[in-house]
Amino acid sequence: MSELYRSLPAVDRVLAELAEHPELAGVPRSLLKDLVNAFLELRRADIRAGRIAAPEDLAMERLLPDLTAFVRAGAGPHFRRVLNATGVVVHTNLGRSLLADEAVRAVEDACRNYSNLEFDLATGKRGSRYSHVEELLRRLTGAESALVVNNNAAAVLLTLSTLTAGKEVVISRGQLVEIGGSFRIPDVMARSGAVLREVGATNRTHLADYERALNENTGALMRVHTSNFRVVGFTKEVALTELRGLADKHGLPLIEDLGSGALIRLPGLEGEPLVQEVVREGADVVTFSGDKVLGGPQAGIIVGRAEYLDRIKKNPMNRALRIDKMTLAALEATLRLCLDPERALETVPTLRMIASPFETLKSQAGRLARLLRAELRGLAEVATRRDMSRVGGGAFPEKDLPTVLAEVRPLHLSVESLREALLRTDPPLVGRVENDAFCLDPRTLRPDEHPLVARALRAALQQ
Repeated sequence: MSELYRSLPAVDRVLAELAEHPELAGVPRSLLKDLVNAFLELRRADIRAGRIAAPEDLAMERLLPDLTAFVRAGAGPHFRRVLNATGVVVHTNLGRSLLADEAVRAVEDACRNYSNLEFDLATGKRGSRYSHVEELLRRLTGAESALVVNNNAAAVLLTLSTLTAGKEVVISRGQLVEIGGSFRIPDVMARSGAVLREVGATNRTHLADYERALNENTGALMRVHTSNFRVVGFTKEVALTELRGLADKHGLPLIEDLGSGALIRLPGLEGEPLVQEVVREGADVVTFSGDKVLGGPQAGIIVGRAEYLDRIKKNPMNRALRIDKMTLAALEATLRLCLDPERALETVPTLRMIASPFETLKSQAGRLARLLRAELRGLAEVATRRDMSRVGGGAFPEKDLPTVLAEVRPLHLSVESLREALLRTDPPLVGRVENDAFCLDPRTLRPDEHPLVARALRAALQQ
């Protein structure tokens, strides 16, 4: 073992060797040295475990390929691109919605140049950052006023903190949802200072349940759209129009948390409420996300009656929850695209992927499969089959989107080993493991990404 340890090259010699490597030219020397030491420590662990038993396995020329790969991975950005072949369009773990080209250009322009973020070009004085999107949101939703914060949980928190702190908020027991990441509506309400008053049963709530719960300390009626689950069978919910009448009778605000917040009718999702419909039906305040089926950046959007929005805007918490210039630029560009629904369905990636016709996906899956058969000959078998995609992002859980998958069955390693190896490719490739195959859904892959998919699979299968 001592001889094996002595066979390891010295750190200075390794650094001198790597200095000649063009791909590593920009790596700071201090970081390079740390990565080399970490790599050599892994080889010492291999010696102790008996995985390396011959001195020639520790020669510089034998170590160099793995060493350079290790250094490249360690020196590269931790936050980076991933190929999404899961078929989950709004994938919470993979960055949710992709931005339209127009939104990307707007963000780049906002980053490269000074802007009128909070400067009124008409008066030459200080302006409001929200003025850039408020008129667009009013036009798209029909609401009197609008505000944007950093996500929908913040939108709900700010709304309740402003309008109902110390007051009871009446909500159906069947709508006390968990938003995601263990954030639950009751927890958000408690943090806002509101007092939860749940009514009805899990599966059925009646207007009389709401009315019986009202008292002198009631601050608002609230509905939460259950976008991430469904209760089916013997069920009943109170319609927004019915609650509107009750709210008017008792002089209470009516709050609707839509969650996903669609602005455009999407094929296959016709039954889902649009923001503008909810505003028209009488909700005083509506909250929804910017990065789900709106297809924009992460944001929490609040629209509704001016008398309530004016109060919400003045809440000191608003400053802590406000959006930055990059979010604002991306959101404005996305909202402008939504003014023309047909154009939005073509240019906003999230909307385009959700609305992709089955025949288009079948054709793309066929082309991908032919490419993979040519690239992976002798390494894997490739086939196609019908299946379903998902919208994702906690939205429309029961809505299946028909698709065609490309299936890869490795010949010389397990599917789980292939999945793990694909997490280490550049870029990493994430897909679905089903029926003892690694499955790729073309819905969430652009055709220009197919060669990258083939390269990643070939690299993983050859390990």
